[in-house]
Amino acid sequence: MLQSIVNPSVLLSPLTTQEAVLSSRIEGTQASMEEVLEFEADSREPTDPSRRADIQEILNYRRAMAQAVEDLETRPFSLNLLKSLHAILLDSVRGRDRSPGRFRQVQNYVAPPGEPIERATYVPPVWEQMEPAMDNWERYLHADEKDPLVQLAIAKAQFELIHPFMDGNGRLGRMLVPIFLFEKRLLSSPMFYLSAYLEEHRDVYYHRLRAVSQEDDWNGWVAFFLTALVEQARSNLVKTQRIMALYERMKTEVPKATRSQYAIQAIDALFDRPVFQTSDFAARVGVSKSTAERILRQLREAGIVHALRPQLGRRAAVVVLTELVQIVEE
Repeated sequence: MLQSIVNPSVLLSPLTTQEAVLSSRIEGTQASMEEVLEFEADSREPTDPSRRADIQEILNYRRAMAQAVEDLETRPFSLNLLKSLHAILLDSVRGRDRSPGRFRQVQNYVAPPGEPIERATYVPPVWEQMEPAMDNWERYLHADEKDPLVQLAIAKAQFELIHPFMDGNGRLGRMLVPIFLFEKRLLSSPMFYLSAYLEEHRDVYYHRLRAVSQEDDWNGWVAFFLTALVEQARSNLVKTQRIMALYERMKTEVPKATRSQYAIQAIDALFDRPVFQTSDFAARVGVSKSTAERILRQLREAGIVHALRPQLGRRAAVVVLTELVQIVEE
C-alpha cells in the first residue's frame, strides 16, 4: 500500500503524529492528537498547562523519527544514531536531566514512580555489562537472519531488557520498529504504527517482556510481537485505505467547490497538516492571501473544512479537515 502512494510522508502525516501520541501515552502522557495539531497550528498554550509538556514530548518523538529517516538515507543504523535520537526525544521534556544522548553509567530499574530499587519490577544489567551488551545488540541488528520479523522481535526485547538509557527507553524501543522495517527494506517508507496495539494490550506487553527475563520465555514474547505486527498491519492498512479514499474524493470535491487551478496544492496542504491557521494556508499552497481566503471560504461553504476556532482580533482562525482527523483518531 505504501508503495502505491506517491508521497506517503505528506498524505499519512497525521498517522505519524498519532503514533507519536500513542507511544508517549504508554509512558503516561495525556495529550490528544487534536491538541497537538492545534498547538502546532498557532502555538497557543493548551487550556491545561500540564498538556504543554506532553505535547512537547510528542513533537520530539516525531522530530526524532524524521531525523532517523534522513540519516538512514545515507548511512546504516548505528549506536551513535541511537544516541542522537535519544537526545532529541528528551530535549526540554521530562528526563532532560537524565543524560540525554548518553548511555547510562549507573544502575537503573523499572518501578512505579518514587519506589526504591528493592520494589523494582525489573532491574537491567549493571552498567559495566550494558555497553558490551549494546555492541552485541548492534551486531545482531545488522546480521542477516532467516526471518527478519523474528529478528526484530528479539532485537526489540533485547533493547528493552538492556535498558541502556536512564530514561526514554520505551519510546525509543517502539521507534525501532519502523526504523528496522525501513532499513531492512521490508517497507518502502518507515510508516508502521505499532503503539496502538501495544497500548491496548499494555499489561500483556509488559508481562511478555518480564517473562523473557524471569523465565527465558522467548517463544511467548515472539508470538505476542508477531501477533501485534499482524493485527496492527491490518489496522494500519484499513486506515490508510480510508485516508486514500478520502484523498481521491477530495480530488473531485475540492476542484468542484473552488474552481481553482490550485485545488490539488490545497488538498495536499490539508492532508499534510489537517489543523492549521488560515494565515499559514497561503504560504503552504503557494498562493496570495486573497486567493487562499477565497479557497478556504469555498471549502467551508462546501462543508469540507470547519472552523475549530474563529478569528480572535489579530489571531487568525484555526481550521480543521475534520474527516481526516476522525479517521486517524478512531
